[in-house]
Amino acid sequence: MKIYKIILTGFGIFILLLALTVIGAFVIDARNTRYLQVDNKNGFTSNSYLIKNVNVIPMTADTVLVDHEVLILDGKIAEIGREIDPQSGEVIDAEGAYLMPGLIDMHVHVWDEYELGLYLANGVTAVRNLWGQPMHLRMKEAIASEEILGPLFFTSGPKLTGPEYLGNDNLQLFSPEEAKQKVSEYQERGYDFIKTYNGLTEDLFDAVLEKASELDFDVVAHPSAEVAYSYHFRSEIITIEHAEDIVQQPLNYQLDTAKLNEVVNLYASHHASALCPTLTVYHNIYQLMTDVNIMNSEDLDYMNPLIRMVDSQAQYDRWTIAQASDSTWSDRIKAQHEFHLLTIKKLHENGALIVAGTDAGIGVTPAGSSMHEELAFYQEAGMSTFEALATATINPSKTHDFLKDQGSISPGKLANFILAKENPLDAISALKDPLKVFIRGRKIERETLLEFKEKAKNRPNTLVSGLRYAENLLIEK
Repeated sequence: MKIYKIILTGFGIFILLLALTVIGAFVIDARNTRYLQVDNKNGFTSNSYLIKNVNVIPMTADTVLVDHEVLILDGKIAEIGREIDPQSGEVIDAEGAYLMPGLIDMHVHVWDEYELGLYLANGVTAVRNLWGQPMHLRMKEAIASEEILGPLFFTSGPKLTGPEYLGNDNLQLFSPEEAKQKVSEYQERGYDFIKTYNGLTEDLFDAVLEKASELDFDVVAHPSAEVAYSYHFRSEIITIEHAEDIVQQPLNYQLDTAKLNEVVNLYASHHASALCPTLTVYHNIYQLMTDVNIMNSEDLDYMNPLIRMVDSQAQYDRWTIAQASDSTWSDRIKAQHEFHLLTIKKLHENGALIVAGTDAGIGVTPAGSSMHEELAFYQEAGMSTFEALATATINPSKTHDFLKDQGSISPGKLANFILAKENPLDAISALKDPLKVFIRGRKIERETLLEFKEKAKNRPNTLVSGLRYAENLLIEK
């Protein structure tokens, strides 16, 4: 009996120490991200003022409104013109800088609050998170209630797949009834849309779309190989993800321009569905194969440390082993990337709606900075600078209802802006180092944006990230 008491006492002490360790880790993480709090100490509180001496890029047209003024009231655009009454508010002299809408990344994977600062530091003022977990509902609420500063945050629920598609990163469905129940549950819990994933069978897919239509709940589709690619062109499906899946599914891994034209015609004739290409994350496979120093690059300093340790390393091992076993692998990956550029060119020329997304947060694709690379690829595919910028501003506003108040500088829209020293219509690179970023009218100075980057670099939150993911597995599985 005495031995049992000793064992129980020891186990109790262990549990107590474990609980204290967990609580301490979360307390430290909350303290380390306090710089994002919206309060008088950190600033970010004023959201009514007049911006004068500014060149406005409205993104409603390929033009610059030279030497204009923009009145912001309670975080929204009230008036654009000249000689506007500041209504006794603050006046900001832009000194001839260029004001354009903040960027919207339509495909990200967010792992911690540090990444929110990284997005803002790179001019990304809204994100669509496509791997929803319980932590994202809390993050969304904190941003929406303006407890913390971050890009406007919209998240899917957990990724929905079928019974044969294994993996702890998605939720398997086994019956149409279960599929409908999950769609209802995710809407009730506060997720913004459904994400369907590879492996979803037609009967399950039908059930998801039927319930989503009934609830007026948007769906975003990572294409499933269990149905025809053409199946995804449904009114409930707002965007179809990944240019690479065009090659992998309807083209059956062949760089076939004739079959590509058939897919282009699908997009051109179904204007309700947009493509979110995520070219950057695929191109990074080529980088993994050819850059021997990539795992020690500065870009990876900005990845979540748990993701870097697990996913980034796994991706590096996978693709370097593939290259070592067959030296033609990197050439084939590069050829497919170039085919993706052709795909974007053809889609754009035929009037398809393209929205920028990076798949940031996985592999070796960091938050925020990857958007500039994505837009540069669209230019390489033949878009003008204005057209490339439109994929991350005005185009997303044409998709979900929750994005309609963003993407352009016009009265009534949210004051989500980038202020750049040079004209972004001359070079997108002007957005890499913004003078200021505005989120719902709250002004963030360049020095603070640089601090956001520094805070996120090599952040010490591996344990907390693991605990948050463990929470997801406990709740969603």
